[in-house]
Amino acid sequence: MQNLRKPYLLFLGDVTLKSDAKTGFGLRDWCPADVIGEWALPQATVSLGLPVVTPEEGAERGAGSMLIGVAPVGGQLPPAWVPALVQALDAGLDIVSGMHTRLESCPALAAAAARSGARLVNVRHSDLPLPTGTGRKRSGWRVLTVGTDCALGKKYTALALARALQALGAKASFRASGQTGIMIAGEGIAIDAVVADFISGAAELLSPDNTTDHWDVIEGQGALFHPAYAGVTLGLLHGSQPDAIVLCHDPSRTTIEDYPHIPLPSLQEAIRRYVEAAQLTNPSVRCVGVAINSSSLDDTAWARYRHAVADELGLPVCDPMRGGVDAIARALLA
Repeated sequence: MQNLRKPYLLFLGDVTLKSDAKTGFGLRDWCPADVIGEWALPQATVSLGLPVVTPEEGAERGAGSMLIGVAPVGGQLPPAWVPALVQALDAGLDIVSGMHTRLESCPALAAAAARSGARLVNVRHSDLPLPTGTGRKRSGWRVLTVGTDCALGKKYTALALARALQALGAKASFRASGQTGIMIAGEGIAIDAVVADFISGAAELLSPDNTTDHWDVIEGQGALFHPAYAGVTLGLLHGSQPDAIVLCHDPSRTTIEDYPHIPLPSLQEAIRRYVEAAQLTNPSVRCVGVAINSSSLDDTAWARYRHAVADELGLPVCDPMRGGVDAIARALLA
């Protein structure tokens, strides 16, 4: 698995849109103790509200890595960033990137890393050999976040659920399966970059045998109902071998985002199909709750929607960013 050196200095490049800096905001919000500050080029107009720290100052304060907190268009490395990244490498900081471009493909970065001994860490990529899935029952407990669609809160739900379980006194770990989750956790496997034959095996590595009273909270990817990304979802589902699932949903959507010809299933149907698919590797899997991205609803509409879904499904319904997921955590432990 990827292992990252903390704490981080967050690099914002020349970002001008807050949405492009979602990785930086995610780290600021979910692992503030691991972030010492931000640094950007003069052209940047977006700030995380953190202290401005140069790479040299970051190294003096004990930073291990400068983490790229921006997702540039196309996932490519902008040439204008290279001198700043070289400066960080020369200061002894690893560079951590979630982009598609491999950092070592830039000669200047490769040379700077060789000169300083710092690492170029491509979170989305791994050259480690991965096994195929076995379906072998592993010790410990597992809960996987799944969704009716992509990009509607599976990572945030998993992070919130891990914290809620810990607050209740349970042993629990967040297991990251995407690049931003890996940066937050400091380790993990970017499942969407794994060759298809090895997805379930990578998921087994992500959540290995553990003590019988420990919960792994596994970050979900994609959606079974997505015409492009259902494959990664299914492989992760089989390899995770979850004892429980939490369904994530955005009530403002009626079709797969950007695929208006693909309607979303009902929540009841989505749960049925996820449970059926998960039973291949864990016949005892159950759904323990529904996590809603309620940002499109005002307080009155959210309360009405939450109660209606809870009555229909007989499950706790929560928004991790609007009241937390304690009810789901309690249902899991019950």
